[in-house]
Parts: sequence; structure tokens; C-alpha cells
Amino acid sequence: METAINRKKYRQTISRFQSLIALFILCFVISLLSDKFLTATNIWNVMRQISVNICISVGMTLVVLTAGIDLSVGSILALCGAITAGLLKNGIEIPSHNLYIGFTIFGAIITGLLGGSLLGWFNGWAITKFKVPPFAATLAMLTIARGLTMLWTKGFPISNLGEKFASLGTGWFLGIPSPVWISGIIVFIAIIITNKTKLGRYIYAIGGNESAATLSGINIKKIKIAVYTIAGALAAVGGILVTSRLDAAQPNAGTGYELDSIAAVVIGGTSLSGGRGSVMGTVLGAVIIGVLNNGLVLLNVSPFWQQVVKGFVILIAVVIDKANAKE
Repeated sequence: METAINRKKYRQTISRFQSLIALFILCFVISLLSDKFLTATNIWNVMRQISVNICISVGMTLVVLTAGIDLSVGSILALCGAITAGLLKNGIEIPSHNLYIGFTIFGAIITGLLGGSLLGWFNGWAITKFKVPPFAATLAMLTIARGLTMLWTKGFPISNLGEKFASLGTGWFLGIPSPVWISGIIVFIAIIITNKTKLGRYIYAIGGNESAATLSGINIKKIKIAVYTIAGALAAVGGILVTSRLDAAQPNAGTGYELDSIAAVVIGGTSLSGGRGSVMGTVLGAVIIGVLNNGLVLLNVSPFWQQVVKGFVILIAVVIDKANAKE
């Protein structure tokens, strides 16, 4: 009897720290295979790249905790980055009224964030109003947002946005890259929300048992709309960071980001069934994905094989999640 209890405790301990253990092993193996991995330049480069995925993945975590999914974050990232860049560089012209509206950096960023929030709100509204499965609703938004991005940019990059705007993605503050600060603040706020607020408790309750949450008086529609709105806004943050770092809004930006964010969430231990997981787990998952991507590039692995490896990693994470759920 005691042996069975000890085994269960051991499995629970391993499960709790599995992401951390996986990260340590991954870093150890890559450092043996490449002497460039543990250099300061490469580490900060990885942190910059991870910052974007962390912003998106935090929003994805809130969605998945409600037993939902959001496939549109990559397209929302591209559209909001393009909106921000377009308004900053070209403003809005209304020839019929001989009117031109210019935008400051702050104004363009706020507009981009509002755009992401609106698209996320629309996802939540469609899901709750018409009972559309989250997969279908957000898949539709993926196509809609990508099409709007092409219309807005006319298929061409919007570049040369200025040094001040570029500093958001490439600048430093107190010896740490600006994107790392931004993602860190987002993570801190998300941890407070999930652990210390009613919204956080309601999110876990909905994902754990939606019927019971409804009977408890929780406004399911309101919470879900709020969660998808937050996810859209955070995708917009990622889009602004990517646009700033590249000093250009690319029409095809964000392709594959939804897969990386879902991978980060799953690898971080958040259950796709909802109700179980944490923001810090997702951060670890995002770091693992970022380190894996960087390691494969340093080892000159073909981009096609990179996709294969990433797919297997996601599959293994889902299998482990299902195994843990049965215990």
C-alpha cells in the first residue's frame, strides 16, 4: 500500500516539474551540440523571439482553460501589426472632405490594440451567441483577418516606421530587451488575474465543468467573451512587437504562430479539456518551443524537419496530458 502511494507521489512530482526537466535536458543537449547556444548574444536573441510567443500564449492559456481554442491569433497578429504600421506611416486620408488624420506612435498602437480586442470580442460573441464551436469560429476569423491584412497592405510590406517605434522591438531597458519587459508585465498581470480575481476563478470553473458553473450563477457568455477579447488584444501586442522588430508590417506575418502558442500551452501543462493549467507553465512551454526552434536553426536542421520535430513534441505533450488526466 505504501509503495503504491509513494509511486503516485513520485509520478505527481515528476508531472509537476516535467516542463522544467524537459527544458533543462533540451538546453543541455543543444549546448553539447553547438558552442553558440549559451552565448549572451544568442540567449538575448532567443528571449526576444520568445517574448512574442509568450504574449500570444498567455491569451491562449485563458482560452484553453475555458475548454476553448483560438486559431486566429496569428492572423490577428498580422492584421493589427499592419494597422499600426499603416496608421503610423500613412495616417488616414479622406479626399472627399479634403481631410488627413495623422497618428502618433501612441495613437497607432492604441488603435492596433483596439483592433485586436474587437476581433477577439467578435470570436467570443460568435461562439456564445450562435453556439459555434470555438475551432470553427476562430478558423473563420483566421481567414477573415488574413484577408483583411492583404486588403490593408495590398500585398506589400509597410516599412520604414521610424527609430522610436523600432525601439519597442529592438530597444533595451536596464540591460534587458524591451520585449522581455513587455511580456514579463503581461505574465505578471495574467498570474494575478488567474490566481487572485473572480475572473480567474470563473475561468477555471467554466473549463472544469461548464454546467456546474452555470448552476452556480456564473455568466458563461460574459466570461468567454472577455477571455477571447483578451486573447485578441494580446495577439495585437505580439503583432506590434513583431512589426517593431522588423521595422515593417509583412502581409504574411504571424503564419504558424497559432501552432506555436498552442504548443506552448500544451507543453506547459494546460489541459486541452479545460480547467487545469497555469500561466507560468505556459511561459515554460514557450521557452521550450523557443529554445527548440533556436537549437534546430543552430544545428542547421532543415525548416521542413523543424516542423516535423515540433509536431512530434506537441503530440508527446498531448499524450502526457491525457495520461496525467487519467491518474
